[in-house]
Amino acid sequence: MMDVELRSLRYFAAVAEELHFGRAARRLHMTQPPLSRAIRQLEADLGVALFERSPSGVALTPVGVWFYQDARALLDQADRLRAKAAAAAGSATLTVGMLSDGSDADASRLVKAFRERHPHVDVQVREADLADPTCGLRSGLVDVALTHGPFDETGISVRRLRTDPVGAVLRGDDPLADRKVLRLAELAERRWFRLPDSADPLWRAFWNATTPQGPMREGPIVRTVQECLQAVLWNGTIGLAPRVGALPPGLTFVPLADAPPATVVVAWAGSRDDPLVRSFVRVAAQTYGAAAGS
Repeated sequence: MMDVELRSLRYFAAVAEELHFGRAARRLHMTQPPLSRAIRQLEADLGVALFERSPSGVALTPVGVWFYQDARALLDQADRLRAKAAAAAGSATLTVGMLSDGSDADASRLVKAFRERHPHVDVQVREADLADPTCGLRSGLVDVALTHGPFDETGISVRRLRTDPVGAVLRGDDPLADRKVLRLAELAERRWFRLPDSADPLWRAFWNATTPQGPMREGPIVRTVQECLQAVLWNGTIGLAPRVGALPPGLTFVPLADAPPATVVVAWAGSRDDPLVRSFVRVAAQTYGAAAGS
C-alpha cells in the first residue's frame, strides 16, 4: 500500500511542480489520461481539491499548496532513507555529467547542498563532449546530467532550472568587441566555431543560430568549451555562448538582442527510479531557484 501511496504522491508532486498535466506526464514518461485519473483519485481519497483546473492550465488550491509541502517532505525523506540504505551497503554512487561553467555560482551551491544531504555518497563527475548535450545519459555513462538545452528529450526526463542570456564570444581586438549589443544579422558573414556533424541536431542548430535541417556555418569544429575559446583566440572566429562566469583574458562577451536564451537543465534517464537521482534533481531545483512550472 505504501508503494501505491508514494507513487500517487510522486504524480501529484510532478503536476504541482510543472503546473501542467502534459509536461508532468512527459516528465513521468506516461500519457496524460492515466495521470489525470490518478490525481482525481488522490483528490477523491483525500476528499479535497488539490488543483484548480482551467483551459490555460492548473494551479494549486490553498489546500494543495499545504499538501505539496508535506508531500514533498515525505518524498524527500523516503529518498534519503533509500540512499542511506544503499550507502550502508557500500553501493551509494552517483555519476554526474557536467556541461556547465565551473565558475557558475549556482553549480557551486548545488555541490555544497548535495554533499550536506548525502555525505556518504561517492560522487563521480564526467566532463562531457560538446557533441553530446546529454553528457552520456543515452549511453549509460552517467546517472544524471547538468547541462544546457535544447536537445532531443526522447526517453529523457528534464527539469528546467534557469535561463541565461546568450551572446557572441569575440576576441578583445575584434571590431565588434566594444559594442553594447549585437544582432545575429551582423555576424552572418563571419566564421563561427561549430559543433561536429554527429552532434544532436537541435543542439547544434541552436548554437549555430540555424535550423536543424539547414547547412552549418563555416569555421573550425570544436568539441570542448576550451576548444571554443581557443578557436576565438587563435582564429578570430566567433560563436554563441551563455553568459555564465568569467572569460579568459583576451576575450569578451557581447549580448545578442535577438538570440533566444539558453536553458540550464538537469536531466536523467526516464526509465531510472533512483532515489539519489531524484534527490539530486530536487536539490538542483532548490539551489538554482527554479520556480514551479518553469
